[in-house]
Amino acid sequence: MSLTAAFQEQAESCAALGSPFMARLLTLLAENWPSQSALDRKVASFEGDIGPAGHSVPLRIASALHALMLAGSDKALAEVYPPRAAPDTALQKAVFAALDRHEAFILKWIESPPQTNEVRRAAALIAGAQVAVQHANLPIHLSELGASSGLNMHWDSYALDIKGRRFGQSMPAIILAPDWQGAPPPAGRTPRIASRAGVDLNPLDPRRNDHLMRLMAYLWPDQPERLKLTRAAASVAGTPPAQGDAIEWLNDRLLTAPQGRLHLIQHTVAWQYFDKASQKRGKALIEAAGARARPNRPLAWLSMEADGDTGAKGAALTLRLWPGDLRLDLGRVDFHGRWVDWRYSG
Repeated sequence: MSLTAAFQEQAESCAALGSPFMARLLTLLAENWPSQSALDRKVASFEGDIGPAGHSVPLRIASALHALMLAGSDKALAEVYPPRAAPDTALQKAVFAALDRHEAFILKWIESPPQTNEVRRAAALIAGAQVAVQHANLPIHLSELGASSGLNMHWDSYALDIKGRRFGQSMPAIILAPDWQGAPPPAGRTPRIASRAGVDLNPLDPRRNDHLMRLMAYLWPDQPERLKLTRAAASVAGTPPAQGDAIEWLNDRLLTAPQGRLHLIQHTVAWQYFDKASQKRGKALIEAAGARARPNRPLAWLSMEADGDTGAKGAALTLRLWPGDLRLDLGRVDFHGRWVDWRYSG
């Protein structure tokens, strides 16, 4: 995929996900990219897919610009970024001046992959956990793969509101109210996390101002509600995820999962970033652990991921439970958690 095509594809995705500003910005970058620059050479060094399903180079560049604006490092950008409105000519002038003026910062910034810890996805995790504990009424031993800064490991500090019906904390740090289609999740038992841990190749600590700023930079400037929710979620964050390879870390977690706990593995829009060999090994490790599961040491695998179904919107929300290898199609979820199409009725 060419860089122009990557920008255009990401622009279309941002427009579909409710960010007209990002669509404008990425379109301008596609049409006016500074070829033969140091930044252009850096981008050319990426191997493989540079688009949204791969290295996400467009989001890396857009987030670097947003970081400069959030940090107050570029007054001209602040004059054309939301909540202020500016014509394309003014936006283009400020953006390309910033690319040149802050070249060293941007070159360093884009070395790291996107760290979008979208807390609205926790709505799907809360609902999925509600299903899991109806099958295994035990405290949860939680493991998250690709956890970024770990904000979604703390879904038990949030609440899910479905047309006035509340699931989760009575005094939550944040309330998530996606557009919900279908019946509500089962409410007979309430999930309780007894222990939690996560892993990421480049974990961030939201208790640190510089790390929180990086998280905020990957959000989109014209979506202030996402920025607000992330700040609120960061206020209750605990120990950040471990740094390391997700599958190696998972292997240890599976081997040491305690008795008397439901080991719940979760991941949201992370699996696609693992290479094929890692996906294959991870699936084999989980299934092998499932075969060893017992009623006093059950296993659950809760996944919110793109499934290759081009005719369906959003990500597939699935749950596998052991013993027994029960496979449940819970529904589909908007990649940013704006809506949930809930299909489970068991």
